[in-house]
Amino acid sequence: MDAPRLPTTTPNRIDPGLYLVATPIGNLRDITLRALDILAGVDVILCEDTRIGGKLLAAHGIKGRLERYDEHAAERVRPKALAALAAGGKLALISDAGTPLVSDPGYRLVREAVAQGSPVFPAPGPSAALAALTVSGLPTDRFLFAGFPPPRSAGRRALFAELAPIRATLIFYEGGPRLRASLADMAFAFGPREAAVARELTKLHETVVRGTLPDLAVDARLDAPRGEIVVVVGPGAEPVASADEADAALAEAVARVGPARAASEVAKALGLSRRELYARALALRSR
Repeated sequence: MDAPRLPTTTPNRIDPGLYLVATPIGNLRDITLRALDILAGVDVILCEDTRIGGKLLAAHGIKGRLERYDEHAAERVRPKALAALAAGGKLALISDAGTPLVSDPGYRLVREAVAQGSPVFPAPGPSAALAALTVSGLPTDRFLFAGFPPPRSAGRRALFAELAPIRATLIFYEGGPRLRASLADMAFAFGPREAAVARELTKLHETVVRGTLPDLAVDARLDAPRGEIVVVVGPGAEPVASADEADAALAEAVARVGPARAASEVAKALGLSRRELYARALALRSR
């Protein structure tokens, strides 16, 4: 079976379409060779701030046409961008830092480009959320990115209460002036979970502070923090199933697969002892 054809991204040729290009979150050297090829080869680069985009291009010796594409300009620019794509144009979308569309504008452009049949290609690279997750020391096998919490305490506590039952590591973006209050609301909603506050990742003043949420909420190292901040909150403890819940699960499983396999299934699902469940399954079957 032939391998699927991938878009060509050499300095001499860029296939038509929309490219979602990840850019550095701090250190300007954290950019892929492919990203540089794309930025040098497209017709237009859509960016949140042309000044920030211009500095990135200048740092790598690239001359490109930049056009503002943020929440204020999107409605005006999007129709022109879609028309250019429909005509076989080559466009790149970048954010001020990191991966486009992650707490940044661009979703509607991608959705409408797909709807009209224009090719859309990811050019993956840096992401503040994933960088913070990997250095947090918290479980990485299951995580949920929740973006920026609401600015007011009531809204934050409502969101955190909604997320509290989710058995996954939670990732939030937050601004420096609200960090202390946000951590206090997390401690209220999530309790003493392990967490990490990552600030200015890949930059000169990069810091990662780890601890429980109540401790972080009063940690002097987080006084008046500045820059980009990611808060990573570990998952809560798994709930312990009651005896009635275990018996119900065992009864259903025993009817399908017998005591031994039933004990294994339920032990894995509920985090209980297989040996004890097997004994219980035999007792249930003998009734």
